Amino acid sequence: MKQDKDNKNLDDDKKIDVNKSVFQTAKEMREQQEEEMRRQIELRKRKKQEEYDKKIQAERLELIRLKQGVIEESDTIREEHPEEIQLSVWRKIRNFFYHNKWWLFLAIFFVTLAVYLTYTLVTRPNPDMIVLVLCDNDTIGNSAGFEDYLENFIEDYNGNGEIKVSTYYIPYSDNSYVNYQMGIDTKFTTEMQSADAVIIVGGSNVNDVLDPHNTLVDLSEIYPDNVQVRDYGFFLKNTDFAERIGVDPAEITGDLYIGIRKPRNLLYSDTEDMQETYDRDFPVLDKIIEDLSK
Repeated sequence: MKQDKDNKNLDDDKKIDVNKSVFQTAKEMREQQEEEMRRQIELRKRKKQEEYDKKIQAERLELIRLKQGVIEESDTIREEHPEEIQLSVWRKIRNFFYHNKWWLFLAIFFVTLAVYLTYTLVTRPNPDMIVLVLCDNDTIGNSAGFEDYLENFIEDYNGNGEIKVSTYYIPYSDNSYVNYQMGIDTKFTTEMQSADAVIIVGGSNVNDVLDPHNTLVDLSEIYPDNVQVRDYGFFLKNTDFAERIGVDPAEITGDLYIGIRKPRNLLYSDTEDMQETYDRDFPVLDKIIEDLSK
């Protein structure tokens, strides 16, 4: 019994030795295979590097021969041209607008200005006098009573048998974006470069662009004793102006004034044209100031 047990233990030891031998053999074979693969990869890399070095050396020699004039052209060294990028029509249009946006903006601005001016000249009525309302005040700008009031002081200047005053309302506001979007900047620029109107009604909103000290006549020199006159303007608050044109006195704020532009050379008119309008309209302003100063 003991001998059978000893024989069994011996067989188990032999079995373990056989198993270890198989695993060890497989491991050694894998290691040999991996080593062979690394050797082959290293050989291929070395071969590619040698081929590349030979190519570079050949090109260097060829380049030296070209520079020395030994040969005129080379089959080895070829001049490379950058590949021309083919753009779609839409991409070409986008590139054009991107590279020329400022010139296009200026062109659009002046074309718009010219179109507006032409349209205004063709479609506007032929009044005896035009007054520019440049303040952001709808009550005055849209008041038919204001035009009726002004017609009390004018004559039939154009000889068409009727007396007509037109007020051009340009609601210049503090919001520059709104002024641009609504075309107010264009309208303002157009009218200020025309000699058709010299009397203006302004407010603090437009003073920065109007520059009244340089653009308007200094009324304080003409009416030094009038308490409503300050520098370039006859100020309308605390007068009967609201009653005369039929609006609520609360709508007449303290910054509203009436003034007259200096004759000067303009983009669309010369000094003589503006002087003619000034000589005709100043007596009207004088009558308005006299009437509202009572």
